[in-house]
Amino acid sequence: MTAIRPAGRQRRIRLRIDGGVVRGCAGGVPDTISLDIEDPVAVLTLRRPEVLNAFTHQMLAEVESAIAQAMTDRRVVGVVITGEGRGFCSGLDAQALAATTDGGSSGRPDDDNELVGLFSYLLEQPKPIIAAVNGVAAGGGFVLASKCDLRIASTDAAFTTIFTKRGLIAEHGMTWLLPRQVGVGAALDLLWSSRKIDAEEAFRIGLVQRVVEPDQLLDTACGYVRDLANEVSPWALEQTKRLVYRHVGMAAPDAFREADEVTWAALDRADASEGVAALVERRPPKFDRVGDEDR
Repeated sequence: MTAIRPAGRQRRIRLRIDGGVVRGCAGGVPDTISLDIEDPVAVLTLRRPEVLNAFTHQMLAEVESAIAQAMTDRRVVGVVITGEGRGFCSGLDAQALAATTDGGSSGRPDDDNELVGLFSYLLEQPKPIIAAVNGVAAGGGFVLASKCDLRIASTDAAFTTIFTKRGLIAEHGMTWLLPRQVGVGAALDLLWSSRKIDAEEAFRIGLVQRVVEPDQLLDTACGYVRDLANEVSPWALEQTKRLVYRHVGMAAPDAFREADEVTWAALDRADASEGVAALVERRPPKFDRVGDEDR
């Protein structure tokens, strides 16, 4: 099962602009995502509500292409990922799952030095990515939510790893990531039992950072990004995210040394001068955005 990878590795997915909303399309296949960019937020919506937004390989490629577009767009400070309808994402589509299982380990791709596992590329993106979990997040949907930087859940949300009920282990790096998010005991409970937990329990164990009413979910997630855009440096966000994920598995002396080097380098950037000037002048800061000119 670790062989599942976005089809976007093999071919480029076109994204068309349709009335201000970017929609995925390829070869006449119905749209399965949309990317709505309204400075400073990009909202990526999974759009297969009839199957609780279950992924196809086509959809995985569209998601990756949309994320890449948001990362290069200087209007975008952060991305919010959510699902259309009553589900966030129920994981891999049943037909795609059956095909992958039937293929066995023969479908495993060659090692190409990429960070392996579904949605692992999200950890390497320079901008904050927030899951706005509106309903069930199961299997691959659980992986997607977990690999976002923060999770904001509605009271309708539910989470289940599901892997062991399919005869599989915790895939896509979840044995590394989940214990770091919720602790070893809670991670083993979720991964062993595959039981479903509600938003309140997810919040209690630390998987979710906020729980809100369903009609407040998108406003809360987008509002968080707007607050970041108004108050903090996008470059500082990028460096902080990079260092947090690197330092999780690094010895303390090495992590402290690297953080110190980045701190001193930050003093030579215009953002540091702007931050101090905004404080002295008692005004909001005007930091440079991160985008295609910086990549």
